[in-house]
Amino acid sequence: MKVSIYTGLAIAAFTGSTLAYDIPDNVQAFYDKVKNGGSCTGDDLLKGGFYAEEGGSKNFGYCQKYFTDKGLYLKGPGTKLADMDIDCDGNQHGLDSRCGSSDDTQSETAFKDQVSKYGISDLRADIHPYVVLGNYGSYSPTFDPEDYDIKPLSVVAVVCNNKLIYGIWGDTNGDDGPPLVGESSLAVGTACFGDSINGNNGHEGTDVLYIAFAGDSAVPGSSADWKASSYKDFEDSIKDLGDQLVASL
Repeated sequence: MKVSIYTGLAIAAFTGSTLAYDIPDNVQAFYDKVKNGGSCTGDDLLKGGFYAEEGGSKNFGYCQKYFTDKGLYLKGPGTKLADMDIDCDGNQHGLDSRCGSSDDTQSETAFKDQVSKYGISDLRADIHPYVVLGNYGSYSPTFDPEDYDIKPLSVVAVVCNNKLIYGIWGDTNGDDGPPLVGESSLAVGTACFGDSINGNNGHEGTDVLYIAFAGDSAVPGSSADWKASSYKDFEDSIKDLGDQLVASL
């Protein structure tokens, strides 16, 4: 789903809960370098021609500039990064009522089968901070992150609203619209921008950096608390791995 309007309630509304982390200096330096490094072109551009929003410009893409063979991130033209639209796909049982406003919710995620081996039926958008990467459809262009060694259910660092979130690659952009990028679960959106976020209300600013890390070492596997009953519990379970990965930036 790709709908993005942010009404402005900040992370401060959640004081007292570990929903997001302060940005380490090296991560902030990487964010600034990517943001101010200009458009992604040439060999740095793994695949371009995507939209951040329907009807917008088709000049967003998957980039590895300053990160060659280590992973990828989403990048727009000039100083633009990506926006954050909200995905409520996956396990619908007990799901936060804010997802009810979505008119494009699917009952399963792309990696339902992979996550089932950890004892859950599927990811839940209000508990699991998943990021949507990859474009698979009858449209053009398409993009498969696995071609660049990004593994399903691997950790993705999200820099948003002056905070750092650790998510996982948990869903993909399918064939239900144009080739779009910049989307994450309700849990990520809430941690970044507060509880005004819902299934039909994301963040339209192209200032969010999604960093996916290549290789098996980025996959938390059974060390993650997949059965967690809260976003905080799951986030805590992948923090150590996230810290290790961003230390390499």
